[in-house]
Amino acid sequence: MAEIDYSSEIKRLKKEKNAVILAHYYQNDDVQDVADYLGDSLKLSQTAKDTDADIIVFCGVHFMAETAKILSSQKKVLLPVMDAGCAMADGITREALQAYKDQHPDTKIITYVNTSADVKAVSDCICTSTNGLKIIQHYLDAGEKILYAPDQNLGKYAMHLSGKEFEVWNGCCPIHHFLDKNKVLEQKKKHPDALIISHPECQLDILEISDYVGSTAQLISFVKQSKAKEFIVCTEQGVLHPMELQNPDKKFYVGSKSLVCHSMKKTSLEDVYNCLKNETNEIFVDEDVAQKAINALYTMFALSK
Repeated sequence: MAEIDYSSEIKRLKKEKNAVILAHYYQNDDVQDVADYLGDSLKLSQTAKDTDADIIVFCGVHFMAETAKILSSQKKVLLPVMDAGCAMADGITREALQAYKDQHPDTKIITYVNTSADVKAVSDCICTSTNGLKIIQHYLDAGEKILYAPDQNLGKYAMHLSGKEFEVWNGCCPIHHFLDKNKVLEQKKKHPDALIISHPECQLDILEISDYVGSTAQLISFVKQSKAKEFIVCTEQGVLHPMELQNPDKKFYVGSKSLVCHSMKKTSLEDVYNCLKNETNEIFVDEDVAQKAINALYTMFALSK
């Protein structure tokens, strides 16, 4: 029996079913290569919303597919691997956040996009690593009490930059959070001309030695525009694939071999093929939850202009 050419079959099925494939930057290289759109989770969801596709196959983790469903309620959203989760998103529940909200009714809750639909539904505003600092600063400038949840590191970075204190949830992305500063400095010693570029989910000691801090998309853009030829990249290593494709004349070194999200790497081409062929692993979001979550998302869109 001949082996299936998954890439070709996925392209055929996309056309046949009027489907669109989305892939996050942290996916395996071959999955990135079959995607119609590659990007950060929220940008992908917004892009899918604006397409005329009937089916969205989201190559990422569960909360990302939920967000796509919230923004494209009439479309069928599929997740190739249903148990592809996110440790940060799993670190906060709707019940826990609601309990906090009940005890602090005057506090505005700003929630990172890396959360479940249920958590977004009890939030005042959502943010991403791209717009998080701007949105937090907006509420601080307005004199509001705020809780930033669940990523403690982006929250602490915002406090460091603003000079203002606010509450942060005790959550994190373990891939970024446990990056060892000494590992990064070892790389810098090996490659003294390389710029250190980091995601704000890293701890502050990493961010303080970085030449540039930004979201995944911002890091990719920075590299492309920079005159530098070498970079030490402090985020999940999947991002090196688009960086290398866009900048064949530049060299990239991962900040540590530990920067691998195994949940993101669960998705294979075979999974994408089977999911699209059989239209399995459909994502559903409760209508009331979706409406409350979309209100928080639209607040973010308004504040991001």
